[in-house]
Amino acid sequence: MKGLSKDRLWSIAVLTPSIILIAVFVYGFIARSVYVSMTDWGNDPAQALALNPIIRFTGLTNYQDLFTGFLQGRFRQELVSTIFFTLFFILGCLGLGLGLALILDRNPRGEGLWRTIFLFPMSLSFIVTGTIWRWMLQPQGGLNQAPTLFGAPPSTFAWLSSTDAIWKFDWNKLPLLTASVVGLVLVVMAVRAARSRDRTRTLVAGGCAALLFLWALLIGPNIKMLPAPELHGFNFASIGIIIAAVWQMSGYTMALYLAGLRGIPEELREAAKVDGANDLGMYQHVIFPLLAPITLSAMIVLGHISLKIFDLVYAMAGPDNINTSVPALNMYLTSFRQNQFALGAAIGTILLILVAFVIVPYLSSQFRTEEGHA
Repeated sequence: MKGLSKDRLWSIAVLTPSIILIAVFVYGFIARSVYVSMTDWGNDPAQALALNPIIRFTGLTNYQDLFTGFLQGRFRQELVSTIFFTLFFILGCLGLGLGLALILDRNPRGEGLWRTIFLFPMSLSFIVTGTIWRWMLQPQGGLNQAPTLFGAPPSTFAWLSSTDAIWKFDWNKLPLLTASVVGLVLVVMAVRAARSRDRTRTLVAGGCAALLFLWALLIGPNIKMLPAPELHGFNFASIGIIIAAVWQMSGYTMALYLAGLRGIPEELREAAKVDGANDLGMYQHVIFPLLAPITLSAMIVLGHISLKIFDLVYAMAGPDNINTSVPALNMYLTSFRQNQFALGAAIGTILLILVAFVIVPYLSSQFRTEEGHA
């Protein structure tokens, strides 16, 4: 074949088996799961584990049931819990990781030892981390007994079993809240486009935002997803799991930030000092802007982990603690305890879509950057 060198043919021959395996065992199984999520497999217990089950195509019925069904309140609470968990997990890891990196960037005595200590939790699996922190967060565990070291009475906070929650909202208002958030994002995009004098983007983003706000004012309040109010919020029982997750992954963000800090040329720091910048100004106007790509990469990785979190929650709170449950755990229980395979596949597909919302824009921006440099 013309145009195909020997090296190119060898490359194709080496890559073809991997491409076939990925196509079958990754994307093929994803497609199969999406299809299963649109059937009634598992709704009939007699057919769930049959050798040749009778499976009927039901479309988006399972998804409708998850978001508006009377018996799926647990899943809706898990979605809300996952959003709060992701937010606090990312903020905690970024804040603690950046703080540790700034300390180590000043070359303290024993830097190698401290760097090893901070990175050590990352080498543990989430199961090991969950087992350790479950023992520490018991009612008579180390964290509740810590105040006694200072002569104070022990704490009685129920780290993993609390039923108290804050920031509650009615699930019926989800469309209204979603439209408001998307509208605000579009307003920000319109303002940025206006500053860059991009008239087309300004008009499109501003027009879409105006339509969303108009819908939110006139139609949104009348939409009811459930016949009765259903309150969901951030449960205090998730705090202990967030602490454990931040403890394990903050070393990862520290390593990223430390590499970024060490990669900043010393000439930039010296130039900032010559221009009269103090330490605060140098970090605000020179160092932190240069760390923005690292922050974005860390947010993508941490967001991906938080959306799929399973083993840490299972180890710390068990499978039946509704107050700390997450969608991945519910997917496991629905599929393999209740044998409702279609409903479990629907939960898995929703998780896939949530992860795609995080990963795809990042990959798209990376490809555009590479094409720009090319």
